[in-house]
Amino acid sequence: MGLLLGGATARADEKSAASDWQAPKLSLMPDEDSVYAPEGPPRDDIGVNNGGVNIAIDVSYLTDYVYRGIDHSETGGHEDAPNAQFDATVEFNLGRLPHPFIGVFVNVYNSDPVSRFQEIRPYLGIDWTIRPINIVLGHTTYLYPERDELNTAEVFGKLTFDDSIIFGTERPVFAPYLLATYDYDLYNGTYFEFGVKHDFVFEDYGLTITPIARMSYVTTNQLYATTPGGNDSGFQHYDVGFTTSYSLNKLLNVPNRYGEWSLEGQFFYTDNIHNDLKADTQTWGGIGIGFRY
Repeated sequence: MGLLLGGATARADEKSAASDWQAPKLSLMPDEDSVYAPEGPPRDDIGVNNGGVNIAIDVSYLTDYVYRGIDHSETGGHEDAPNAQFDATVEFNLGRLPHPFIGVFVNVYNSDPVSRFQEIRPYLGIDWTIRPINIVLGHTTYLYPERDELNTAEVFGKLTFDDSIIFGTERPVFAPYLLATYDYDLYNGTYFEFGVKHDFVFEDYGLTITPIARMSYVTTNQLYATTPGGNDSGFQHYDVGFTTSYSLNKLLNVPNRYGEWSLEGQFFYTDNIHNDLKADTQTWGGIGIGFRY
């Protein structure tokens, strides 16, 4: 009898323990109920593209086409002849790996007596951020329709330092960069550019104003010689100015899931440094539309 009672008691205890047992909660489940509602799906106005492909398109209308200190608008044209520019880039986001990109730049110059499509510049490369350094390596081809004798190509590298790690700020303070290029086709010379900039961000207004200063140094690069076979090395030019970006999404109340649209502007003063090197003195600027997705 005692054995029966003891067995029944043991089975009852086992049954009670089984009824009290609860499955362990997953690590993502809260240990207790919360008075706050669970986090919902992302809002329309946060983030634009979480995929692996990003697109950037800029369309600009400028008073002059000044590139690396040289005003290409005065080649067969006239002072302050407007230029329309198109620049499109596709970048493949591979996470922590280098991001490959490919793009094309086009300058349309109606006053050019040879070709309205004055310059077509396809480019490709990789963009890799290893904080606090951003590394860009690539290749650029310069094509001048109906002026094949000017066509050339270069390889380039650009290092940008995120100095917020030094100043303890949310954004870079000066964001210094060094650009180095080597023209291996027509001129067999190098071009170096050093610059700094700072973003003044007014988030409540969707406005960013970015002052920029940069200067260049060339070595054995006949593109910048004032006379054939002349001096082709030394400090070549400098630029000072600013760019602006105003969010059209904020102005027109367009959700960011349709891409980031912006009204862009720029204004620069360019001047030569070494009189024996080719560079123009010019005040130039313009406006445009930017799209990011």
